[in-house]
Amino acid sequence: MTVGSNDETTTGRRRDARRNRELLLEAAHKVFTEQGLEAPLDVIARRAEVGNATLYRHFPSRAALVDAVFHDPLTDTMAAGERARAEPDAWTGLTGYLRAVFAVLATDRGANDLMTTHLEGVDSLRTVHTHNRETVELLLQRGREQGSIRADVTPEDVLFALAALGRAVPSLATAVTTEAWHRPLALLLDGLRPSPMAAPLPAPALTSDQLGDVLRGLGPHRSPRAPGEGSAS
Repeated sequence: MTVGSNDETTTGRRRDARRNRELLLEAAHKVFTEQGLEAPLDVIARRAEVGNATLYRHFPSRAALVDAVFHDPLTDTMAAGERARAEPDAWTGLTGYLRAVFAVLATDRGANDLMTTHLEGVDSLRTVHTHNRETVELLLQRGREQGSIRADVTPEDVLFALAALGRAVPSLATAVTTEAWHRPLALLLDGLRPSPMAAPLPAPALTSDQLGDVLRGLGPHRSPRAPGEGSAS
């Protein structure tokens, strides 16, 4: 075989590898959106019309595949957080941010699993969780200063309540409509408002570590599997 033929063969293999990766990412996003992050990986391989070995060659663990699929959507969430931070009125910023997040939670089960629970090994998820907490903390502090948010609420209070409600949103969307989350979120947000009728919150508040433990128990929280992983159990 000539040098030119070798180059053409190598180029063709690279082209096939890129195409297979794109097919896998497209299939994984659809399957995760429909079934959540516990979806069997062999279902994704079949949907992409490639073998399991090809999937593991590109993505050696579930976490690696999840990270690749959701990198851009998670970046969009942080962009929404930045817009909320830039809003002069804290209440407007907080409510707009949470509505943007819940619109995603209602339509994408994979994103819901990511944003309301804890999954080890997803680098972009750690970044977005940190950014999310910082956004909520900043807006709460600003809201307290502006008099629009009660003084005794903590970021962990809000993040726990949002995670618990967010886990129910896909079922609510299926049973009613994808917009049905507006009502329970409005009730939750109303509880953040200062009111002379509001009783002080019972102590103690959740710590950051305790919140992390809670999120691990709310939903899919498998450890990344080694290459050769098949169907989810």
